[in-house]
Order: sequence, then structure tokens, then C-alpha cells
Amino acid sequence: MYSFQLFGLFFIFQLIFALTVKSAEIDAPAIYMKGETATIEINNITKDEKVTASFNNKTISFERTETQAVINYKFQEKGILNIEIGNTATNIKINPIPLWFSVIPPLIAILLALVFKEVIVSLLLGIFSGALIIYGYAEGFLSGILKGLMVSIDTYILGAVYDEGHLSIIIFSLLIGGMVNVISKNGGMQGVVNRISKYAVSAKSGQLATWFLGIVIFFDDYANTLIVGNTMRPITDRLKVSREKLAYIVDSTAAPMASIAFVTTWIGAELGYISSGIEKIDGLNEGVYATFINSLAYSFYPILALIFILILILKGKDFGPMHKAESEARKQDFTDKIDPHSKGSVSILEELKPQEGVVPRAYNAIIPVAVVIFGTIAGLLYSGYNEMVWANQELSFWHKVSETIGAADSYRALLWSSFAALCTAIALSLSGKLLSLLSAIDATVSGFKTMFSAIIILSLAWALALVIEDLNTASFITTMLSENISPYLIPAITFLLAALIAFSTGSSWGTMAILYPLILPASWEIAQAAAFDYDLTLSIFHNTVSCVLAGAVLGDHCSPISDTTILSSLSTSCNHIDHIRTQMPYALTVGIVAVTVGTIPSAFGIPTWLSFIVSIATLYGIVHYFGKKIVP
Repeated sequence: MYSFQLFGLFFIFQLIFALTVKSAEIDAPAIYMKGETATIEINNITKDEKVTASFNNKTISFERTETQAVINYKFQEKGILNIEIGNTATNIKINPIPLWFSVIPPLIAILLALVFKEVIVSLLLGIFSGALIIYGYAEGFLSGILKGLMVSIDTYILGAVYDEGHLSIIIFSLLIGGMVNVISKNGGMQGVVNRISKYAVSAKSGQLATWFLGIVIFFDDYANTLIVGNTMRPITDRLKVSREKLAYIVDSTAAPMASIAFVTTWIGAELGYISSGIEKIDGLNEGVYATFINSLAYSFYPILALIFILILILKGKDFGPMHKAESEARKQDFTDKIDPHSKGSVSILEELKPQEGVVPRAYNAIIPVAVVIFGTIAGLLYSGYNEMVWANQELSFWHKVSETIGAADSYRALLWSSFAALCTAIALSLSGKLLSLLSAIDATVSGFKTMFSAIIILSLAWALALVIEDLNTASFITTMLSENISPYLIPAITFLLAALIAFSTGSSWGTMAILYPLILPASWEIAQAAAFDYDLTLSIFHNTVSCVLAGAVLGDHCSPISDTTILSSLSTSCNHIDHIRTQMPYALTVGIVAVTVGTIPSAFGIPTWLSFIVSIATLYGIVHYFGKKIVP
């Protein structure tokens, strides 16, 4: 009996010991890239356990502590990694993927977008091609096809949206889309338009009113294009401004304003795309919102496009095909040649019309937009507040503000402000008896629907970014470019590449989705590889961030298949080909000046304010010397 009790006690001690003492674990990556350092960790070892490692029977050295061993090794060939821990041996099959394969997924996405003019399918195939490469090498081609399809959905696409920051951006985009539609239905935006349009009494003032409206309705490019175009067309027709010039002003204020304003339907997507590019950059000491704000100093094309329109209007001059269109418009009455390009455009236009019987009042739009703007600022200051920073007497007020915003949770600030703005818009609609509760909710849901396509593209872009990250694409591009291209030229090359992709696909959002995850890490690493200090690297990086967006907007302006370009033709009842033919010379003029006088000099260290002054002077000179007066 006594011996049985001893045996039971011994058994319990053994069981407790087995449960409390963990066996050694090997943490090995699923993906191996040829020539890239792979890290394999051996955890929970004891100081007395003997550990050895070999690859294809060649001993590998490693770092060892009492409880862990870490192997850092560059695999150049297919083989077996053997790890022995005490009397236990583990074999790991390794088939490293050639590093140049890492550019195949983004290249497929880009080339298919160029050929088929469709971004969603292109991104999907880019994601699948990356998954196929990864699991084709790991498990064989046929097994890789099936596994690639599976992980494209359950690992990359699901992983892209299963992220707090990404979900915040999706919800923010939906809320802004809902707010825009509510303030359209309750007559708020129409009220803003009506207040401004009454000052249009001549061809010049009519164009100025159109330009100013394009600036005021900054928070959505679709709303901007459709509302400004349809509202100002009867007025500019009466003032004998050509439909081509009206379409140009509408088109060239919509995307530039939406892309650079702090609070728009673009900002959520822009932050998401930028975030996907900077998440894995080592050494970047700023958040995604701070990166976006700092990049605006290099936004030459969007800002110059807005200023160029103003120069043309104030000088009363045009050149090229636009001068001919304007001269003919002054001499004859208009015939209403409506050129509807798609049923989708018409449906969007119907969605943004005020509800029948509603009296347009500007404050129904101004108040919700103000809530978004000031609510975001308040949210940034609140979430980033640090008592030690504000107690530091050595820092200036603006330095404290910058530190606070840099440390803020921009996603939460945007969510708070957009939700408050939507609630404000609905409350104004109900209190003024402009919309019933059911109509307000319907308008909100319809606004959500307008953002679905953008959210799909955004989610797929995030998924492609995960594939690119797993394949170390940025490392390959860095190696290639750092040997052949000066870091100073990266922003200009990025601008041209973005313009080409956007022109070919007709999608500035799709262009950002493809390029941001690819270019941002590469630009940082190339600058670091050239031994640039932190400040110089940061200036190149901010310039590159801006150039993706700027080039995308330029390509969008020149593309005959761009959604906003088509909507501009629709809303102004301008022949679409005539719109493209007259707008392209202006867009290319601004683009060339932006990259040669703005982007490149600023990359070499010329102050951006000086580059802007010289760029504006150059555009003024072009209009002055090459433009011709419009003869009534």
C-alpha cells in the first residue's frame, strides 16, 4: 500500500514536470527568398542541450543563449536543413524562390490593368500569382495552384481587412460617402452652389464662379464634378463659355482638390495605401497621417493645376484646341449635345440630386463639413495629447502641435469626426423637415453604396501589399534601382510611372493601390543605401509619396476612360472626345512644369516654396506668351 502511494506521488510529480517544462520549438519561416537572410529560431532549449544545424550536410553557425538559438542564413539553393536538438533531429525542406520572381505579382497587376483597363481583376490575379509562386515552390506546382487559390482568400484578402487600421479606413470612407449623399439630398450642396453662382455675370466671372465652386466642394470628386457641372452649365451657356472650357475647369478642380484636402472621400483610401507602404519601413519616425500632411508640400501637379486654371481665367487667354473652342463659343449659341457615356454615371447623378420639394440651404452642407474638418483636428489633438510635450517651454507652439498630431491616432480621429458629421447632417435634415427619418437613412445607405467599388479596390490593394511584403519585392527593386538610379530621381520616375498607369487604366485610385506598397519601401531603402541622412531620406520619401498621387491625377486627367473625366463630359454635356482633346494639352503643360521645375529641383534640396514660385511664374509666362485673347 505504501509503495503504491509512493508510485502515485512520483507519477504526479512526473506529470507536473512534463506539463511545466516545454520541449524545444523550431520557428521557421514559410517563405524563403534566394539570397535573402532567413531567420530560424529554436526556442525553449536548456543550457545543457546540444544544438547543431547543417544545410545539405554543411554546418551552419548560429547565435546561442541559454534558452534560444537563432540561425541567420542566406539560402542559395534547394536542399534540406537539418537541426539536431539533443537526440532529436528535424529536417526542413527548403526551396528558395529567386528574388526576381518577387516583381511578378505587381507587374501582372500593372500590365493587366494597362491591357484590360480593369483594376479589380488585375489586382486579384496579382494576388493569386504571388500565392502561386510562394506555394508552388514550397509544395509543387499543382498543389500550389489549389493552395494559392485558398490562401489568396483566407490569408491575404482576409488578412488585409482583418486589421483595426484598415477597418477604420473602410468605416470612415462609408461614413463620408453617407454624409455626402445626405447633404446632397437635403439641398445643402445645392444651396452652396446657388450662393456662388449668382455672382456669374460675364464669361470671366462665370469661369471664376465655376473654379471657386470646384474649390468649395472639395470633399468628393464625384459630387464636385456632377454638381458643379450641372449647376454651372446653364449659366456658362448664357455667358457663351464653351462646354470644353467648362468641362476642363470642372475636371481639373475635382480630383486635385479631393486629393490634397485634409478631409475628403479620398483621404481614407490615401491613408490606407500609404499605410500599406510604410508599415514595414524601419526607421521612419512618423505616423501615416503625418506622412500625408508632410507630403503635401511636394504636391506640385494638383496645386499647379488649380493655379493654372486661375491664370487662364484672369488673363482671358487660351491656347491650342481650347482657344478654338472658346472663340467659336463666343460667336454662336449652344446646342445641347448631351453625351452620356454610361448608365452608371446617370445613376450617380440622380443620387446626388436634392429630394423633390426641398429648399436648398447652404448651411445644411457647411455645418456637417465643418464638423468633419474641426472634429478631425480636435480628435488628432485629443488622441495625441502629451502633457510633457505641452509643458516643455523650449518647444514653440507649432512644434507642440506638430508633435501632438504626429503622435495622434488619426484613424480614431477620422472615425469620430465622420460619424459626428453624418449624425449632424441627418439631424439638420430631420429638424428642418427636409427629409423623413426613412429618407435620411436611405440616403445614407445609398452613400455607402457609392463607396463599395473603392473599398473593394482598397482591400485588394492591401492584400497585394501583403503578398509583396512576403516576397520581399521592395528589396529586389532597391537592389536594382540603387545600382542604376540616383535617389534624387526616384520622385520624378514615380510621377511618370503613376501618370502612365493612371492614363492606361483610367483609375487614380487603382494606380495608388498598385504603386504605394511597392514604391514607398523601395524609395526609403534606396536613399538609405546611398548613405543619405534621416532628414534627406525623409524629404525624398515625402516627395515620392506626393508623386504617386500627383502622377495618378495627371494620368486621370488625360485618360479617355477615366471615371471623373467621363463624368465631367456628362455633367457639362460636352462631347467626350472634344473634352479630352482640349484638356490634354493643358494637363501635359502643367505636368511637365510640375516635374521639371518642381519635383526634380525639390528632390535636390531646392526649397519647395521657391519651386512653387518658379513653377507659377513659368506657367504664367506660357499663358502670357503662347496664349491668345478670346475675341467676343
